[in-house]
Amino acid sequence: MSAADDNTSATGANPTDACNNTNTKGTTGSGGGNGINLSTSNSVISNDLLGKWRKNFYQEPKNILAQNVCSRVDPFDVCLSRKTLETTNHVFNYKVETEGKPVTNQRSSGRCWLFAALNCIRLPFMKNYNLDEFEFSQAFLFYWDKIERCNYFLNNIVKTAQRGEKVDGRLVSFLLLDPTSDGGQWDMLVNLIAKHGLMPKKCFPESFSCESSIRMNAILKSKLREYARHLRVLMEKNPTDEEITNKIQEQMSEIYKVVGICLGIPAETFTWEYYDKSKNYQSIGPVSSLEFYERYVKPHFNVEDKVCLVTDPRPTSSYDQAYTVDCLGNVVGGRPVLYNNQSVELLLAMVTKSLKAGEPVWFGCEVSKRFASKQGIEDMDVHDFKLVFDIDIQTTFSKADRLIYGESAMTHAMVFTAVSVDKNGVAQKLRVENSWGEDRGEKGYLVMCADWFREFGFEVVVDKKYVPEDVLRVFDMDPIVLPAWDPMGTLAQ
Repeated sequence: MSAADDNTSATGANPTDACNNTNTKGTTGSGGGNGINLSTSNSVISNDLLGKWRKNFYQEPKNILAQNVCSRVDPFDVCLSRKTLETTNHVFNYKVETEGKPVTNQRSSGRCWLFAALNCIRLPFMKNYNLDEFEFSQAFLFYWDKIERCNYFLNNIVKTAQRGEKVDGRLVSFLLLDPTSDGGQWDMLVNLIAKHGLMPKKCFPESFSCESSIRMNAILKSKLREYARHLRVLMEKNPTDEEITNKIQEQMSEIYKVVGICLGIPAETFTWEYYDKSKNYQSIGPVSSLEFYERYVKPHFNVEDKVCLVTDPRPTSSYDQAYTVDCLGNVVGGRPVLYNNQSVELLLAMVTKSLKAGEPVWFGCEVSKRFASKQGIEDMDVHDFKLVFDIDIQTTFSKADRLIYGESAMTHAMVFTAVSVDKNGVAQKLRVENSWGEDRGEKGYLVMCADWFREFGFEVVVDKKYVPEDVLRVFDMDPIVLPAWDPMGTLAQ
């Protein structure tokens, strides 16, 4: 119990009085809202107050017009700024030589982090192998992530039990809330590729549960919570390491079956046949997925040469400091999710440097804010909420406070493919390859103003050759461990 809780109890007042509706007239004290019962205070919405608000609403003709329109049209569409739509275009100073084809579509799944990464990796691969169109198999990495992620969760259940964490405590409750998310982070992708490799999409295509993962996830989450109970009961008996391992392997054998039924099981070796741009027949294989990555992909895009830079402006998060998140990951024994916290201006500078060199950039942001979805525009001025509602939203307090108060977090990963800079070389707007098909923006591509990224961008992945030495040295620090529920642990979906 905290000191504040102790003080509240000392007054003789019930700490929950402020949240219930019991009639305790005359209660006084220094805690729990000064002992005032909300049912008898001025906080009650009275009929007089409702009447006043109604009168004020209908006295303003603009409110009636806004009501008429918003009752028939998406309120966010009503707030769209015509001026911003007229002045936004897809013309840039610097652009990667060739953008990937076809435009990808993650459909009803949270796999954006995989799609964005594979969209980056395919560009130098396509150039080297003279391809018009190509996709790596997103289903392949999704399969291995489900297998590894379930195993990671079960091991976390054991680890938290060994640490003395209670089942109904905040940490274990948080882990049980979503035992196997579709979302992920860059370091989790590196874990998968370094261990399992890559495969062309034609050799392991999509399945129903890839494109709509909710039913498969429902099965997995139900079983994982059941398995968590079995493991916690086992841990009460002081089992040996061998007994714990045997129990997890027994549980994972059932998980393997469920995932295999829903997604298919990748072949141990495959042969990739294709035509290049000159219509010449080519063939690679038989080869394992790991050998395919090591021999044919890694020389052109080495995922371990890329580093993840984040920007977290909260007062508790120092720049030039390494961070990690408790219990966040996907592969037991794999690399941890490691963040190098830097200013947003440094992130934009690294993005600009990479794009000028012709290299696309994986990045994470909160995609839904100030976003004209159909038009594919991320711009601070794309919505005029104040014009319609007389109030503004989303940017009325700082980026740091939005993180603290749950108003913002990194939710989606995409790819930068072009940038426009001013006369000083500072980024002004960026072109974005998304993974939602061709129906939004310019055939699947978005345009983002740099000021938007300053507010809603959180991380970028660039080649370490573009990063200053003093920034790279931050990765050598012992990272500060953030709690599992910290907003910087949010997964891109």
